[in-house]
Amino acid sequence: MPRTLTLSPSLVEQLLTHARRDHPDEACGVIAGPDYNSPTRFVPMVNAARSPTFYEFDSGDLLRLYRDMDDRDEVPSVIYHSHTATEAYPSRTDIAYASEPDAHYVLVSTRETGNHDGPYELRSFHIVEGVVTEDEVVVVS
Repeated sequence: MPRTLTLSPSLVEQLLTHARRDHPDEACGVIAGPDYNSPTRFVPMVNAARSPTFYEFDSGDLLRLYRDMDDRDEVPSVIYHSHTATEAYPSRTDIAYASEPDAHYVLVSTRETGNHDGPYELRSFHIVEGVVTEDEVVVVS
């Protein structure tokens, strides 16, 4: 069943800035919040794979993030990454590695503009047991 992801303009801008800065490698990170429908705290991560076609969280960084979220009573509302040469849609690898069934998986494509301002594609998905459902994304101040 499709869901709605509500993001502030500030969170969208931070996500785009991170994706453009890391281009041509994929950027990745988390937006934490008190529940899965309330993303509030932007947490950019390092793509340990340093790859234009794959992202991987550093295991130590990820452990620290989950401990920090636990201390703050937060969950990973959004798990995001960028695609640098393809549309903002989960790849087979993205689908296989999706392990947070309640999180929004957000993809932003920087394929048209790379490191520069301009058009972008931002989409959100719910991925459970290999099934991908697109979520509506609403940007609200």
